[in-house]
This record gives sequence, C-alpha cells and structure tokens, in this order.
Amino acid sequence: MNTDGSTLALALTLALALDMIAGDPLWLPHPVRWMGRAIERLEPRFRRLPLRPLVSGGLMAVSLVAAVWGASLLLIHTAASVHPAAGILVETAMIFVCISARSLADAALAVSKALAGSGIQAGRRAVSMIVGREVDRLDETGVTRAAVETVAENLVDGVVSPLFFAVLGGAPLAMAYKMVNTLDSMVGYKNERYLQFGRFAARMDDVANFVPARLSLPFIALAAQMLNGRGRPALKTALKDGRAHASPNAGYPEAAFAGALGLWMGGPNHYHGRVVLKPIIGEGLGSARPVHVRQACRLMLTTTILVFMAAAMTMLLLPVPLSI
Repeated sequence: MNTDGSTLALALTLALALDMIAGDPLWLPHPVRWMGRAIERLEPRFRRLPLRPLVSGGLMAVSLVAAVWGASLLLIHTAASVHPAAGILVETAMIFVCISARSLADAALAVSKALAGSGIQAGRRAVSMIVGREVDRLDETGVTRAAVETVAENLVDGVVSPLFFAVLGGAPLAMAYKMVNTLDSMVGYKNERYLQFGRFAARMDDVANFVPARLSLPFIALAAQMLNGRGRPALKTALKDGRAHASPNAGYPEAAFAGALGLWMGGPNHYHGRVVLKPIIGEGLGSARPVHVRQACRLMLTTTILVFMAAAMTMLLLPVPLSI
C-alpha cells in the first residue's frame, strides 16, 4: 500500500478531530492497555532466558516494538485491500489512540476543579492520578505545579512524538513509538528490579523523544505568543533551563511552559519515601497558582493544533509519497 501525503494528512486531521471530541473514552479498548498486558506477560519469560538482565530486557523491548510495528502495518494493508477508505480509517484510528491531548487536559483540569471545589485533600487525590511523586505533603502550590509539569512533559509523549513518527513512517511507526513509551513507563525505572532489565527500554525512549522534545519549543513559543504575548520568554527559558532536568528531554517543554506562564518548576519532591532534589527551572519567576493549570491546558491544546497543522502541511508538501 502506498499512502500519499494527502491521505496521511487526512488521517492526521481526522485523528485530531476525534481526540478533541472524544478524548480517551474509558469504554473503548485501548491498544496501550494491550501493550501493557503484553509487557506484563512477557517480562517473566524474558527474565528466565539464560542472558544478563540488560540483554534479556533489551531483547524484550526490541521484540515488542517490532511486533507492534509489523502488526500495525499488516492491519492497515489488510484493511486497504478490502477498500482504500478502510485503510484510511484504520490509520486514523491508530493515530487517534497514539495521541492524548484531550484526556491530558481533562485530567489536569480535574485537579484545579478539585482544589477550587473541595480543597487541598481533593486536589491531592486528583493530582495523584497523573503524577508519580508522593502528594500527601504537597500544598496548593505544589499540587498546581505538579499538574502543570505533567501537562508540559506529556505534550511531547502524548502529541509531538507520535506525530513526529507518524510523519516519518505513518501510523505503524507512531504505534511503535507508543510501545517504546509504554515500555519506559513500565520497566524503565532506576530501582533494583529494573535498573538493568529496563535500561535499554529507558534509553530507547530517551532516543525516541530527543528530537520531538526540542522540536516542540518553537511551537510552544508560537502558541504562547498567540495566547499571552510570552513567546520570547518561553523560548528564552527553554534554552536557558532545558537541560536542568534529570531527563534529557522533559526539561525542554517544562522550561518553555515555565517561561510562557511566568512560573518556576522543579525543586524537591518525594518519591517512594525519599527526597529527590530537582533543579529549579525558571528560577526567579512566580509560584504556581490554580489558574496556571487552566493556562497550561490552553497552551498545550494550542500547541497541539499548531503541531498537527505543521505535520499535515509537511505531508501535503512531501515531494515523494510515503510508502508503508
């Protein structure tokens, strides 16, 4: 099957519309959940291989990513052989499940609504659904900052990276990226259990997000300029503090959001009973307030639309049809 640029641009547009309308319906069977179950079932089998954990974990990661890419490609080809429109619909559905802008905004806004309506305990419960840090010590500023940081970081994982890989290799490559991201979230921990076994998956996720994280900066800056005229501070803070993060990628969108919203991020947080001292991003800027969650969601959604427009235009202008 040959997918020309206009066909993939149509799939991207339809996927964006679906995400903005439907988000991530709980009743819909989600491939990421299937990916998670596959990881859970295969991990014990790969651990039993007579190999070092680093090797067996890497073999599992490569096998699963390749399997998702191949299965997605086969499904699109099969659907297109029935009717070309079926192939487009399948590709649209795959891109749709790879992005999560609406669900990310809904989850973050639930935090600010909980804070406003029921107070700090409700806000802590709401933010605990979207962050990995301990929340029982967080005050209102800490809860708000955690929500804003999550929106900024997940803009890359949930929007920019899937679209980046969709442009490079259609929906199959976007689905393969989603498996990379799922592997990192499940086995990419720096603890005794996964330090070796999950190291390859964590590094694979770092490599996959390296370009998209940095590519997100001009789009965030443009969105900030459109919304509140803070495009230059967004870009300046990103370039200044983007590397001030344990992750090689997460600091860039977080720093851009810090500059765009005029607030600082990072600092000490509790994870699994110990304090993790993160560098301050946007030092000297204001403290996070509940209104910043709504502003962060608007910034994220505006950036999402700009990235989709750029991806669709790229596909329309490609001189050679994308072969999948």
